[in-house]
Amino acid sequence: MPSVFIKTYGCQMNERDSEAVAAQLVAKGYTLAASEQLADVVLLNTCSVRDNAEQTALNKMSDIIGQAKKQRPDQVVGFMGCMAQSRGKELIDRLPDVDLVLGTQKFHRAAEYLDELLAGRQKSIVDTEAEQGSEGTIREHLLTGKGAKATTAFVSIMQGCNQHCTFCIVPFTRGPERSRTIPDIVSECRTLVASGVREITLLGQIVNSYGKRDIPLRDGKSAFVQLIEAVHEIEGLDRIRFTSPHPKGYGDDLVEAYARLSKLCESAHLPVQSGSNRVLKLMHRVYTRERFLEIIDKLRSATPEIGISTDIIVGFPGETEEDFDQTLSLVSEVGFDQAYIFKYSPRKDTPAAAMPEKIRQEVIEERHARLFDRINEVGRARHSAFVGRTVQILVEGPSKKNDARMTGRTRCNKIVVFDGNARHRGQLMNLKIERASNFTLYGNPAIVNLD
Repeated sequence: MPSVFIKTYGCQMNERDSEAVAAQLVAKGYTLAASEQLADVVLLNTCSVRDNAEQTALNKMSDIIGQAKKQRPDQVVGFMGCMAQSRGKELIDRLPDVDLVLGTQKFHRAAEYLDELLAGRQKSIVDTEAEQGSEGTIREHLLTGKGAKATTAFVSIMQGCNQHCTFCIVPFTRGPERSRTIPDIVSECRTLVASGVREITLLGQIVNSYGKRDIPLRDGKSAFVQLIEAVHEIEGLDRIRFTSPHPKGYGDDLVEAYARLSKLCESAHLPVQSGSNRVLKLMHRVYTRERFLEIIDKLRSATPEIGISTDIIVGFPGETEEDFDQTLSLVSEVGFDQAYIFKYSPRKDTPAAAMPEKIRQEVIEERHARLFDRINEVGRARHSAFVGRTVQILVEGPSKKNDARMTGRTRCNKIVVFDGNARHRGQLMNLKIERASNFTLYGNPAIVNLD
């Protein structure tokens, strides 16, 4: 049977989609290749959030096609995901050797279309049409990694976004919000737990908007909190996380859930994007700096140990030095455990792309460097406070930087590296923290106690 290699760019949603497509293809008899050079089929799952991500994928595909012409002339290559959705046939016009362009609502058709292409029944296929019910079509999970069952898993609970932030292309590439049912999601989670998964991350473009148009409030609880409660009841599941939320969805019921539901990890990713109310309004973020700080205060009052991360955009059109200073001050005031900083990138047909007062690239670079330094300073202080403490981690597998060491995460989402081996995978372990870097903790291997 044919072999396939899938390379993923972008967010956890893309990782989950790639995992599902891979599992679907394996179920159809495909094997997974170790590299694109060894594969009969190469698929790039793409991201459109920033221009750099698109250019990286386009350049990668050009390289793959160039190698294939020399070494594997029958190799089938394709784009999936957000760039495939937004550009469609344009990708084949630009790169005529591309065989498949598969949109964000068509992942479940990957095996069907690849069979057609490999058999020579079609020369190329482009499918970016919307498909009703696509949010519930793929449930497969690739449960093996380096010979061991997965300890953690992503579960997609919804597709799409209705927020329409002025800088974001996601509502165009993923479509409007569509939520799966609670019983369907719980059933998938139960299957994963039965296979050995101990931690589940619920995924959505704005995950805490889940079901708000379809599932009524119950006892004052939103549909999203109702879903977390239902997943919480699954026997054998140890941890629940979710990403990526929007600050607007942090109602009191969700804040209270952190203190009430023991499996819900003390970790919150709240993308703030800017510390300036003026810029937030231009971004159409529908909250203020003051409201964001109020949410942080409520979360830390409910769960003092909570870890808080964020996303920030530097160089949004019209951002003044005063606006940027307000972002710097917000970082210090909140004390984020981690932050992902992005240089503003205009996206086609978004309102921000047409806004005047574009920021010069050299100014964006300089502000990015200053914010990066501030984030590192705050992160170093937050992580250093763990030195000498004993923390519980769920061991996920070998460290990405050193296969001889193992890694896991605390409940508040701190990465911990320690000297261990494969037998520790999937274990809840207590480690004493010996040292810390800006965003990583290191456990003392002499104090390792299995639960």
